[in-house]
Amino acid sequence: MFFQKFRYHILLHIIVFMWGFTGILGKLIHQDTLIIVWYRVLIAAFALALFILIWKKSFQIKSRKHIIPIIFVGIVVASHWLTFYYSIQLSTASLGILCLSTTTLHVSWLEPLVMKTKFSWLELLLGMIVILGIYFISGDLNAEETTAMYFGLFSALLAAIFSVFNAKLAQDLPSYQITYYELLVGFLFLSVILFFQGRFNAEIFALSLTDVLWLLFLGILCTSFAFLMTIEVVKKLGVFTVALSINLEPVYTIILAIFLLKEHEIVGPKFYLGALIIVLVVIANAFLKSKLNAVKNKAN
Repeated sequence: MFFQKFRYHILLHIIVFMWGFTGILGKLIHQDTLIIVWYRVLIAAFALALFILIWKKSFQIKSRKHIIPIIFVGIVVASHWLTFYYSIQLSTASLGILCLSTTTLHVSWLEPLVMKTKFSWLELLLGMIVILGIYFISGDLNAEETTAMYFGLFSALLAAIFSVFNAKLAQDLPSYQITYYELLVGFLFLSVILFFQGRFNAEIFALSLTDVLWLLFLGILCTSFAFLMTIEVVKKLGVFTVALSINLEPVYTIILAIFLLKEHEIVGPKFYLGALIIVLVVIANAFLKSKLNAVKNKAN
């Protein structure tokens, strides 16, 4: 009964935990940013294509009007991952992932523009409180970490853009089609970059067994499965709730970084205070939205 009632919230937090691990993989995989993301979209697109074939789903997009938006979002997704992993490789997994918490702030003004919904001052306020949590977690930054922070913040803006546009696309298209074609576009986009850089050769396949295993985990579970399920969750819970819950991602990442990457210097009193603020905002969002929905239902 409990699982049935909260199954989408539980699924959402499993996905967020998996995404929290993607920041760790940016350090564990010994390849540069472009190669990591290229393999990520390649493996994820291939895995999803198998899913479509096995379950006998259709690859065909019914309306051509969706083609340009899908191409746009596919490029945005690939660019988001590029800037995200570059931020991590410049600094730490902890700092890179923290910047993604600002996604919520961008969603609060993007969603009304794209989805034609009413602007919510409550959502903007909660997003601003999240920024306060990031302030306490991040602490003082040196020059390289500041550059990493800028890339991380830009990555968060890109994440907000593709989250909102995917919510709009999900009104007309199956989530598996959206995910597959965006990943395919991302793969082609990155392949063009590699080609013009003169790197599209045999060396791109020179990977260690450890890198191969981590890339498979990243591409299949953390990308294909998680991306697909997120679009389904967005349909049930809304863009802002999903984006706000993703703010737990830095908490998961930093905890994992303590044990896997030994990033102990990141964790101190400020971390716990910032993490507490973020967790409380997520809880407050769920509580306030449930109360508002109850009031609306009574009014109707």
